[in-house]
Amino acid sequence: MRKVIALTCLLGIGLILSCSIHRNLFSTPSGFPKPKYNFENNALTTEKIELGRALFFDPILSADNTISCASCHSPYNAFAHTDHDLSHGIKDQIGKRNAPALMNLAWHSSMMWDGAVNHLDVQALAPISNVKEMGENISSVVDKLRKSKIYPPLFEKAFHDTGITGEKVLKVISQFELTLVSADSKYDKIKRGAAKFSEQETKGYLLFQKNCNSCHAEPLFSTYEFKNNGLPVDTTLNDFGRYAITKRSEDSLTFKIPSLSNLSFTYPYMHDGRFKKLGQVLNHYASERAESRTLAPELKSPIPLNSNEKADLIAFCTL
Repeated sequence: MRKVIALTCLLGIGLILSCSIHRNLFSTPSGFPKPKYNFENNALTTEKIELGRALFFDPILSADNTISCASCHSPYNAFAHTDHDLSHGIKDQIGKRNAPALMNLAWHSSMMWDGAVNHLDVQALAPISNVKEMGENISSVVDKLRKSKIYPPLFEKAFHDTGITGEKVLKVISQFELTLVSADSKYDKIKRGAAKFSEQETKGYLLFQKNCNSCHAEPLFSTYEFKNNGLPVDTTLNDFGRYAITKRSEDSLTFKIPSLSNLSFTYPYMHDGRFKKLGQVLNHYASERAESRTLAPELKSPIPLNSNEKADLIAFCTL
């Protein structure tokens, strides 16, 4: 539905820097709610954003210098990973979840599919320290950065001192990620009065409002809550979602609701990447949901759609 808006120097998929709250480097798009991220605790600067961008694309963050953040969050795919259903890390290890798209992170109050991280400024610690992803620790990362020829001058330019710390590393990465704002799709232009839905898109929009909007609420196309959407447990992964974090029975099989923005670029779908096509996703909600005690109330009844309605809904969701 949208392409991520980011730094113009990044890549040419309609990327620009969304700017203006702090030193003209971030602004809330028209129609968006107030961000949840507190910029006062990590005020954006051009130098810090550029440093965060450099680190995001640098495999120096991994134990064997082979995996970067961008290895799983590619700008070619709206900062998601379409090559694999599950993330791949150092030594060709395979993780247990699909790498989600990175967008509109200023509006998230928790990170990860299970909400294991409650603040963007520490989120990067999770993949850095995960043995199947980057397999590194922040102290070692800092040591490598201090010994490099490239980074000490960049940190000095960004912070006006020569110290490199783990806190600085994590905060500049989050600064870069905060610029990944998705707000310039055809849908957004329509809401601004600069474009119009086609007849098929209009039909799809009405179907979306009827069947999807309670969980994938406009304009961010998610409430970012945790829900059980009826996926049968993968018996190989045995992933029970947020339950692993909270140990509360009501959180069993619940996962963070992903945004529907950028659906054309962010396949495969679901927390384990089990669906490669949107048609499979719609078939799941129509007839393949697994009944369980924690199934989301919104999905207690199936969502029946005929073939034309599925096509209409996909037309809207891939604007």
